[in-house]
Amino acid sequence: MALALFLSLIALGITRPVPTNTCVISGIAGSAVLYTVKQTLTVSEVIEVLEVLLIFVYLSLILLFLLPRCFTPGEALIIVGGISFVINQLIKRSLNASEAKGDPVNYFLLVAVVGSLLLGIFFALLFCFMESETWVSSLFFHMMTAVLGLGIILPWLALLISRHPIMWLLDFMLHSQTRLYLLGYWVFLAALASVVVLHQNTKRSSESKKHQASTLVRKYFHLIVVATYVPGLIYDRQLLHVASVGCLVVFLLLEYTRYFRIRPMGQLLRQLLTLFLDERDSGPLILTHIYLLLGMSLPIWLFPGPCTPKGTLPGAGALVPYAGVLAVGVGDTVASVFGSTLGEIRWPGTKKTVEGTATSIFAQVIAVALLLIFDSTVNLNTSYSWIVGSITLVSLLEAYTSQIDNLMLPLYLFVLLMM
Repeated sequence: MALALFLSLIALGITRPVPTNTCVISGIAGSAVLYTVKQTLTVSEVIEVLEVLLIFVYLSLILLFLLPRCFTPGEALIIVGGISFVINQLIKRSLNASEAKGDPVNYFLLVAVVGSLLLGIFFALLFCFMESETWVSSLFFHMMTAVLGLGIILPWLALLISRHPIMWLLDFMLHSQTRLYLLGYWVFLAALASVVVLHQNTKRSSESKKHQASTLVRKYFHLIVVATYVPGLIYDRQLLHVASVGCLVVFLLLEYTRYFRIRPMGQLLRQLLTLFLDERDSGPLILTHIYLLLGMSLPIWLFPGPCTPKGTLPGAGALVPYAGVLAVGVGDTVASVFGSTLGEIRWPGTKKTVEGTATSIFAQVIAVALLLIFDSTVNLNTSYSWIVGSITLVSLLEAYTSQIDNLMLPLYLFVLLMM
């Protein structure tokens, strides 16, 4: 990871200056890490690491050169690093498809992410040479999306899972009555979120001056996401895993439609979403809502993983799947609402308040207590001090970080709970 950081800083130098000392320190750290682990890696593992780093460097060059204002350095590291790992895993499993035996849910994530990325790169290159706002281009966009989806992505997934993906998905969703109830409940919450968006845009059109959604209004979506994820985590985590991947694909397709102004929805999406922009959405892409989805979903996608082959961890590790809910859904929401309304004492050098951080810690502790009541699989084994310490550290990070907290905070809490 230190080597990846060093290479990414070199890539950052193409689009923006970075401190020379940072590059030097990162290079020394990367060399130290490589020297330490050189005796523990096999030749095949070294080749795989170099493959991931090669993908990482080229993706960094492409994203940071074409979209220099869309990502902070920290966000670029996480997004590009994650995509590099997913591409590597998909190539590795595709080459061994005949011998591959695994959960189709995991293959669904890999193919969905890589397929959506390839779709975006294809249209980004295509619309460099043709106008994207005409009806002809929009019709071509929809046709090519269908062709690429049905002709490449679905057969690719079918090769990996040895079943027709649509039939597998139907069987998966209809597996139990609980899944049908959860799906109906999630459809209701999606409709409720759409009503909030339309209502806020109606207020903007009815007022003479420009109306912008307040922090309190934006946190409505955090509460809706918490109401979405908590029942899924308690009753059916596999369904939540698949549903979150499908939601990510839908969000990316809608962002492509908005960014390229694809008719008939492109211009409408631009009008609806600009109401909820803040100062962090300074580039041509709107990524805040996608970061929120990723922050809530990454702990679920990463757990269980190679480090937890049995699917469970003792003590604080039992809360790992809830890292996104605690850090973003509860902590960040409470800190923003109480900090902006009641906060008076500010942390040095920031706009965040001590009152917001304190209420954030308290709310997350209460949330952990509620999880102990409603989720019988959570067994903390008296590791309460470590949990409170981890929550406190993440709350302090929320007060001081300049990155997108929707993406950063769950990953930090995830790592702390895994320790």
